[in-house]
Amino acid sequence: MSGSIQLAPPKRPHMRRLSSRDAQREDLASAMGPTVVVPPKHLMAPSDAHEVASAMETARHELAEQRDAASTPPSPADTSVTDRYAYAFDIDGVLIRGGKVIPEAIEAMRMLNGENPYGVKVPYIFVTNGGGKTEQERCIQLSQQLEMEVSPGQFICGHTPMREMAQKYKTVLVVGGEGEKCRHVAEGYGFKDVVTPGDIIKDNQDTTPFRKLTEEEMKHSRARNFGECEIDAIFVFADSRDWASDQQIILDLLMSKNGRLGTRSETFDEGPPVFFSHNDVVWSTSHDLTRIGMGALRVSLEAMFLAVTGKPLTTTAFGKPQIGTFEFATRLLQQWRKDTHGINQPPDTVYFVGDTPESDIRGTNEFNAKAENTWYSILVRTGVFREGTKPKYEPKVTVDTVLDSVKHGMEREYKKQLKEASAQSENTQTIAE
Repeated sequence: MSGSIQLAPPKRPHMRRLSSRDAQREDLASAMGPTVVVPPKHLMAPSDAHEVASAMETARHELAEQRDAASTPPSPADTSVTDRYAYAFDIDGVLIRGGKVIPEAIEAMRMLNGENPYGVKVPYIFVTNGGGKTEQERCIQLSQQLEMEVSPGQFICGHTPMREMAQKYKTVLVVGGEGEKCRHVAEGYGFKDVVTPGDIIKDNQDTTPFRKLTEEEMKHSRARNFGECEIDAIFVFADSRDWASDQQIILDLLMSKNGRLGTRSETFDEGPPVFFSHNDVVWSTSHDLTRIGMGALRVSLEAMFLAVTGKPLTTTAFGKPQIGTFEFATRLLQQWRKDTHGINQPPDTVYFVGDTPESDIRGTNEFNAKAENTWYSILVRTGVFREGTKPKYEPKVTVDTVLDSVKHGMEREYKKQLKEASAQSENTQTIAE
């Protein structure tokens, strides 16, 4: 009889399920473990989307806990979800346009969740430059729009990597978005002292001569003396709702001495650094033509700083096409594959579906050039890109809708498997002879 002790494999954390109709951001933010947002009709009986949503949520929590890569993962469960390839989707212009779901998006998700001729489920995540809301809020919204189960762990927003800077900067100015949402995002990331433009205007209403706070804004803005504090960094989390005011305040800080409002640097190089959650100059909305976005604000700010100071301004952007976003997505998919299939490598191929050549396609192609696995770029015609124009960054393939992108990838993978099976059969026959 052996005297060795058999250790039980680690247990998977309990998965919490919340109704997309009733769930609030606070419910997900306060959850101690992984959580999936569920349309009410699927609360009693999980849908086909449950397996991928819950597995990605678990993987995301494990990444956040920074577990040792050499540690023993939970025993892989029986699954019909393929480990060979995965999908990563942009949201605006691909799945959603102007706040409304693109009709083909729902069928595309159903195909990935098993309603296809190949008898397979395919994992997927959402990689979006859209910001101003927490990953939890985006999760609730998309679950309602796509009528399926979604988890916060499946979302990578443009400002998601900013959470890693919470320990570096103490007092930060957060710009953009609706109301106090960006402050909530930053505080949720762990930033200790978060300031908004409203706080600064409340302290000194002459800061922005053409902008007065509404009663609601005055109520939520926090009173403090900005002549006695220094702002260490500026984060543009989402599109500005008031360019004139936000740029005035940012310029004041950039030209200040060490981020103290009311002061002026003699060299104009003592101000705090500026970070943007993405660099998209245009994006797709319900309007017939594209609208300017955060990248345009960045260009404008840099031009104004040069005009006022005579010096160039260096800013930093996250999101697509920056490599860090794709690296994070790869780590998430690798952790998922390790948990579900016991393979500590990312899927062989990741199909990235986007509508913006300058961010989605460029980022995918540039990351593919350095990645150990294949990142395959697919451009859809439902967003920024328009037929008849030649994109500056060429995708592997251009299709009409997100549904066509799913059909293309699944058919391509099926043909690859047939080819591999045929080659293996020929090798076996040759050995037998």
